[in-house]
Amino acid sequence: MNFEAAPAPDPREPMRVAGMAPADSAERILAVAYELFSRRGVRDVGVNELISRSGVAKATFYRHFPSKNDLVLAFLEQRDQLWTVEAIVGQAKLRAGSPAEQLLAIFDVFSDWFLREDFEACSFINVLLEMGPAHPLGRASIDYLAKIRGHVQALAEEAGLQRTEEFARSWHILMKGSIVSAAEGDTGAAHRAQQMAGWLIEHHRN
Repeated sequence: MNFEAAPAPDPREPMRVAGMAPADSAERILAVAYELFSRRGVRDVGVNELISRSGVAKATFYRHFPSKNDLVLAFLEQRDQLWTVEAIVGQAKLRAGSPAEQLLAIFDVFSDWFLREDFEACSFINVLLEMGPAHPLGRASIDYLAKIRGHVQALAEEAGLQRTEEFARSWHILMKGSIVSAAEGDTGAAHRAQQMAGWLIEHHRN
């Protein structure tokens, strides 16, 4: 099911943080970190590269972010706002009317995202798999993934669906699975997931 998008900013734009030129050094560091961490993960990006790309002194970097983990946590928080809230959930709500249609529109947003040359997959999944669930960054990623399910559950409740927590967990499997499939090169994964999502909605209407 495809919905006509309401007039709104391109959902890709909030994710292009590295294109900004923030005057504040902390914002500049975070903009560079957003670009690097979202594309390359955590371990592959070193502090020296972050400092060099940000154009700040080492002392300035550590004044804002005492450790690399602190910067990754700030990145994950920003990712939640820009990607989950604004680019995915926000755009889905702009593209459709009823809560059930807004749920399905998530996969229309995904479809556009999967076709981008700079498709970077889900940072929360990536960091969780890279660092592991016992690591503080892995635990933070688990928390942000739970927040995504919270958005889905809220829409399910507005749609009058039954067993909304179970629904949100099943729906999130479709979201995560389609992202992984797209990373494999399946650019049509969102449409297949959307078809299954329609069946899931009907299953939870009773």
